[in-house]
Amino acid sequence: MKKAISVKNDLIETRLADAQEELVGLKGFSDPEFVDIIKELGFRCEFCARCCTKEFNDHVFLLDADLSIIKKIDPDAITPAPYYEFCDQKGRFYVSGYSLKTKPDGSCIFLEKKRCRIYENRPSICRVYPHMLHREADESGKVDWRQISGLNEHGSYHSELEDSERKAIAQETRAYEEAYLRQVIDFLEAVQAHFRKNGLKHVQRTYDRRMREFLKGECELEVFLYSANGFEKYNLKPESD
Repeated sequence: MKKAISVKNDLIETRLADAQEELVGLKGFSDPEFVDIIKELGFRCEFCARCCTKEFNDHVFLLDADLSIIKKIDPDAITPAPYYEFCDQKGRFYVSGYSLKTKPDGSCIFLEKKRCRIYENRPSICRVYPHMLHREADESGKVDWRQISGLNEHGSYHSELEDSERKAIAQETRAYEEAYLRQVIDFLEAVQAHFRKNGLKHVQRTYDRRMREFLKGECELEVFLYSANGFEKYNLKPESD
């Protein structure tokens, strides 16, 4: 039996601990407090479709449940999520999931004439936007859960929302955030186990070098994407001029 090689991966351990702490914090964030934030915001979508473009949102990350749906609609509509988390000493990248592809103009692949072609089957993040939660520090440095995502850039605010509507938004958003964090934790644990078993480690210098080569069009990237089925190998070609 091959003995596992012990390689220290502090970055993975740190990110795993942070994600686990964030999940605990999410569970401790009270529903009434979030409902009050939603009430104060009073956001209403005006169908401007700005949130469906790279100008306002970098990418649409897919939860495992979303991935299953999108693959049935159009399996060519997915791509590795950007900002790969790790790169081992052999130059192989690891990323926590897939995202939707975008058109050359930066708009979502499913956006046509400012309308979503798969609206009834749109990804979870599109359903809750902009009612997302994340932890950030205020002016005093206190870290807490806050409402985010493109405020004052699109939509209307201070609208009257029914109590049942506010509660439904809070419930759906909490479910999304919890599913996202659990997927991140699963990914980090899988990377940790894979690295330990194969004597691998994250090497930032290799990450930076390979990324520079890729952006110059000098090489393809070997990317391992994580999903409910484990890691899937993906050869990413540089964009053509």
